[in-house]
Amino acid sequence: MARHVAVIGGGSSGLTCIKCCLDEGLEPVCFESSNDIGGLWRFKETPEPERSSMYRSLVVNTSKEMMCFSDFPMPAHYPNYMHHSMLLNYLRLYAEHFDLLKYIHFQTTVLSVRQRHDFSHTGQWEVITEDRDGHKETHVFDGVLVCSGSFTHPVTPLSAFPGIDTFPGKCCHSWEYKDPHSFNGKRVVVIGIGNSGGDIAVEISRVTERTFLSMRGGAWVVSRLSTGGLPLDMNMISRLSALLLQVFPRALLSWAVERFYNQKYNHRLYGLQPSHRMLDQRPIINDELPGRILQGALQVKPNVREFRGSTVVFDNEAIEDGIDAVIFCTGYKASFPFLLSSKNNDPVGEVSLYRRVFPLFLEHPTLAFIGYSCPKKATLEVDYIPYLDSIAQEIGVRPNLLWLFLTDPGLGLRVLFGPCTPYQFRLCGPGQWDGARQAIFTQWERVAQPFKTRPIPEHKTSGLHYWLSLAGGVMLIFALIQLQKRNKLFFSV
Repeated sequence: MARHVAVIGGGSSGLTCIKCCLDEGLEPVCFESSNDIGGLWRFKETPEPERSSMYRSLVVNTSKEMMCFSDFPMPAHYPNYMHHSMLLNYLRLYAEHFDLLKYIHFQTTVLSVRQRHDFSHTGQWEVITEDRDGHKETHVFDGVLVCSGSFTHPVTPLSAFPGIDTFPGKCCHSWEYKDPHSFNGKRVVVIGIGNSGGDIAVEISRVTERTFLSMRGGAWVVSRLSTGGLPLDMNMISRLSALLLQVFPRALLSWAVERFYNQKYNHRLYGLQPSHRMLDQRPIINDELPGRILQGALQVKPNVREFRGSTVVFDNEAIEDGIDAVIFCTGYKASFPFLLSSKNNDPVGEVSLYRRVFPLFLEHPTLAFIGYSCPKKATLEVDYIPYLDSIAQEIGVRPNLLWLFLTDPGLGLRVLFGPCTPYQFRLCGPGQWDGARQAIFTQWERVAQPFKTRPIPEHKTSGLHYWLSLAGGVMLIFALIQLQKRNKLFFSV
């Protein structure tokens, strides 16, 4: 008899959990409180309590080849970094392709999840739900997968800012922010230098009289564009990079990476440089922030010390008068009100979750948190591949590089030196996908496809370049031969 599994949430994590359950012969039932799939990636004009929210202009900061599902590449014509609406469309394509929608109960809210009285023997859970008509129902499941997201409960630390109660202007959290129109001609302080803080500060700086970006500790800011204009993560996240990070001292590599990025613009000069090294925390992804600072449209400030009415005092004693609005980009708190276990005070803490998925205090591993795997202090290269490999090793899907080099050298080279795209974990073992090899061989073609919007003629001098290069190579070989002869003559004397 197949085991029944509850999937809470119909976003990207929930959808792939439904499919994985089906692949393993389980019977999933997904509960989604809204009337559609997408979770975070479903834009709503007005924020809804207990649900994630995003701004209208949001563009993903992970490229399409790195963020796609491992057995379902994104359409080749999609841009490498896409608007949120295109990502939602991709989720629809995924759900339709694998026929997942029929397993989702829409407009059904999970009220409680608790262990059954015989949990120590069965590991089963009692789940109470409520539909849109107010009808409550009790279910029994053999397992529960929590995919409800971690961007639903914004944190606004007003108590950390003395005098905020005297501020007469508008205060809001990035969770509420949709577009810059209401800030036209205003003087605005944005507090927080996460990805949202950087995006919002850049966007509103185009319409405000002045935008101040206040940060407590600074940040390393990098662009989505890497060498040759290619996606940053496609160039940076590879098994070779992960190997180098294990071999060389982190301090040395941090120095080299910081030197590389500071050549484009000096983080210290721009007021951005943090106290931590670049490989110790995740950098901020933002293509335009340095440019807005360079133009004077955005000014970097230290932490806010206090408010005095519409006057803001910063830690360096700087004072800005006539502030009209404050936007708090101060993060979120993971909250799961439907979990009734008193032991589960911090379900996504680094200590309480095995592999950041399974609660350690349970007798049976029948409850899992999906999509909470990014540590607060992690860089693109340091934790990503080792974390995935550690799980893949347990499942039996970690690619064997030695075997690949012996049996399929072309694939082995791409797996080692190329980007660590999700397809690598579909090459072998449970869930093996026949299209994984081809997806790896064609991944750079899909990167290039959206750029092919205008035919570029070949340079007429390309033949000349070839012959010049060939001549240079011949001259180099000749010079090396002559040098070797001279060395032999010298040593014979």
